[in-house]
Amino acid sequence: MPKLLIGLGLALVILTVYTLVDCAVFDRKRIRGLPRWVWIFVIVLVPLIGPLLWLLVGHGRAAPTTRSYRSVAPDDDLDFLRSLRGDGSVKSGSGENRPFNEKDQQERIRRMEQDLADLDKNDPTPGEATKKKKNEPGEGEQPGRRDA
Repeated sequence: MPKLLIGLGLALVILTVYTLVDCAVFDRKRIRGLPRWVWIFVIVLVPLIGPLLWLLVGHGRAAPTTRSYRSVAPDDDLDFLRSLRGDGSVKSGSGENRPFNEKDQQERIRRMEQDLADLDKNDPTPGEATKKKKNEPGEGEQPGRRDA
């Protein structure tokens, strides 16, 4: 019988400590019934009933689920779709509406083609790259190498 009483007393202490810590760190907006400091007094001063009351009454329900942020494709993003106009205009970076212009698109394509042509001029021809580089020991494919 004494072992049972010691076990129940230990369980009561654990329950009291758990509910006390839970009450102390619980979100203030979700505490129901009484202010936090009153709940702490009830838990400490009324053994067994105080912690049970906290768990049944004071401990509020789970917070309502908030909508989590997720990445949205442009055609699913309502703000993006609202920014588009039915008359073919789009919002510019400065926030003003400007009409979509085929001339702008042609100019952009021309600049991109010019950039590509400039990149091609800077690249050496395939044969030129091998002529300039002299194979030094340990580099390139050489007969007798194990890793080749």
